[in-house]
Amino acid sequence: MPVSPMVAVCGPASWNHLILLDHLPEPVPHMQFARRSWHTVGGTSAGKALHLADIGVDVRLCTPLGEDEAGDRVRGALAKAGVRIEAIASDHTERHVNLMTDGGGRVSLYVSVASPPPRDDLDAVAAIVAAADLAVMDLSELGLALLERDEVRQTPLWVDLHDYDGSSAFHEPFLRAADTVFMNGDRTDDPWELMSACLAQGPRLAVCTLGAEGAIALEADGTRHEIAAVPAHVVDTNGAGDAFMAGFLGLTLQRASISDALKGAAAQARIAIESEHLHPVLGR
Repeated sequence: MPVSPMVAVCGPASWNHLILLDHLPEPVPHMQFARRSWHTVGGTSAGKALHLADIGVDVRLCTPLGEDEAGDRVRGALAKAGVRIEAIASDHTERHVNLMTDGGGRVSLYVSVASPPPRDDLDAVAAIVAAADLAVMDLSELGLALLERDEVRQTPLWVDLHDYDGSSAFHEPFLRAADTVFMNGDRTDDPWELMSACLAQGPRLAVCTLGAEGAIALEADGTRHEIAAVPAHVVDTNGAGDAFMAGFLGLTLQRASISDALKGAAAQARIAIESEHLHPVLGR
């Protein structure tokens, strides 16, 4: 019986307080009433791991967590969802307060952030990545530290550049190390040109999500792919890009074509969009 490929996901998980408002606050002293609020797991790496586990991928989430109440909640929720965690010691668990509107507006307040990873934990995570068939290296201090390891760079790396504008210095080491890159089109007027510039740094494939306009992909040989967005009842757009990348990755592991992987990714993103959590399993 063939062994399932193992995917390591390295980066943030957090405990979030989400607050839904009629409109984002004006920059003046005032009072607003929340329409509703709830607590849930956040973090781009947690979102990817949740969706990879949902589609049956053998995934290992390597993430900083503190020995605190927020860390216990993150551990419990992810373990219940079937995500295997390699916790990296941190002084605090990352926590956010997200102010949101129905129209997709959002302000994220970072209440606490993870501390630098200890050397022993970094060694352990590097070994996990080196043993993985593929690794997702999310933008973070942890990711930067891992990219300095020769053994890590022997594993094919997928990187989510998020709202990369083509010039951010922080993104550059991730871009140069990547085999495949994902991004959204929020900060570019020409996503094809942005993807082409990314591929010139070394990746073989670039994928860009365009919200309601769907998604596009560009191969290193210039081949283009496009799909329309999947109709969805929008509840919360948090984590849609992470779900999209997980869906694409899962189908790629099954040797699906890029076109089929894009279609499956869009369907996976819909699962996140129609839930108030990164994945509906967190609300069950």
